[in-house]
Amino acid sequence: MKRQLTGLSITGLLILALTACSPGATWQSVAPQVRQQVTSLLTNPATQVNASPTSAIQDVVQRGNQEQVQALETHNSAVMQDTSTASYYKQVAQLNQNLLASGITSIKLVQLRWGPVTANGSTASATTYETWSTTYSDGTTDQSTDRNVYTLVNQQGQWKISADAHPDQVNIPAGGQPGGPGTTSPPRALGPGESHNWSGYAASGSNFTGVHATWTVPDGSNGSNIGTDATWVGIGGVHSHDLLQAGTEEIVATAGHAQFQAWLELLPMTSHPVPLAVAPGNSVSVAIDQQASGQWKVSFKNNTSGATYATTVSYTSSHSSADWVEEAPSAGRGVLPLDNFGKVAFSQAGATQNGKSVTAEQAGAKAITMVNAADQPLAIPSALGKDGASFSVTRTSNPAGQFPRSSGRVGLGFGSGHRGG
Repeated sequence: MKRQLTGLSITGLLILALTACSPGATWQSVAPQVRQQVTSLLTNPATQVNASPTSAIQDVVQRGNQEQVQALETHNSAVMQDTSTASYYKQVAQLNQNLLASGITSIKLVQLRWGPVTANGSTASATTYETWSTTYSDGTTDQSTDRNVYTLVNQQGQWKISADAHPDQVNIPAGGQPGGPGTTSPPRALGPGESHNWSGYAASGSNFTGVHATWTVPDGSNGSNIGTDATWVGIGGVHSHDLLQAGTEEIVATAGHAQFQAWLELLPMTSHPVPLAVAPGNSVSVAIDQQASGQWKVSFKNNTSGATYATTVSYTSSHSSADWVEEAPSAGRGVLPLDNFGKVAFSQAGATQNGKSVTAEQAGAKAITMVNAADQPLAIPSALGKDGASFSVTRTSNPAGQFPRSSGRVGLGFGSGHRGG
């Protein structure tokens, strides 16, 4: 918009347009730049020059939410382009495709409450409290409430969403997703470095293009506790909705009996096993490395048997963290009970950041303790070793519980930062 027109309403612009014409003149007689601005205002209320920044920002967020609902219904994310920056649209478009592929059939905004909305020049921030209902292909539904903090930028007179953070899911010191699944009310804040489903170490920052580690597959079948655990390395997921991860898992279905597998997952799609046999006591090495933009090589090696497996996957990553994690996986309605896996020892825990190889310590990794619903520790990481690349995670004797499943919407609303097996 031209600066001299700031403050004029649609009515004012129409009067300006009409008075610019001599008696009997047609619409085409109006100056082209005036016709263009009047048309823009009539067809896109969010760009009204008389609208306050707050109302314009709120309108964009509301339309963005409505458009994501439509995008999933029509399997066409293009409808979201007018409310998103190019980079954010690309991210959300892929996430929408992944959500559909993982069995989500529809989403619905049940309630939206506003928090602070601030604008500073060409950037803005808006806080919302959104309750969403998610429907899955099996007919089940989930409902959760999350606090969203949107970042917006003004591009050519129009506000567009450039990011969406979920601070109530951030519970490790650097900020992050491992805070556990969403609930039907604002989630209880966990203590610093605590999670309902992660234990180990995570380093947040930028430009992580690789991660690797070696560990010994634990055996939880010796205890009476029925449950599961997963050991993995990953890129993302700490303060972003993307997470590329790979590792091993054991499932203790009955006391004394367990199943073991190696797996790969591109969040928000569910994990799938890979053809590499693993057994308790095996030494396993896993590495994830970016080969080109959006292309990643995932490599597995069973150091005990000598067997290997590697694959290349396409995935859009924020490159925002490197993770070395022992986890209580999720399935069905929530986070599954954690088995009594004993102790998992990690070694050679490192990453590639800014093109350089770094240890977990050099990457600034922070410890994460897994806690149950009563705030009792379930899995505790040791301090990093002198090499900065080794540590262990020890299971306590405290009982594990099961938490509600998070809703799974990613992009303009809420998201899941845990593995959804």
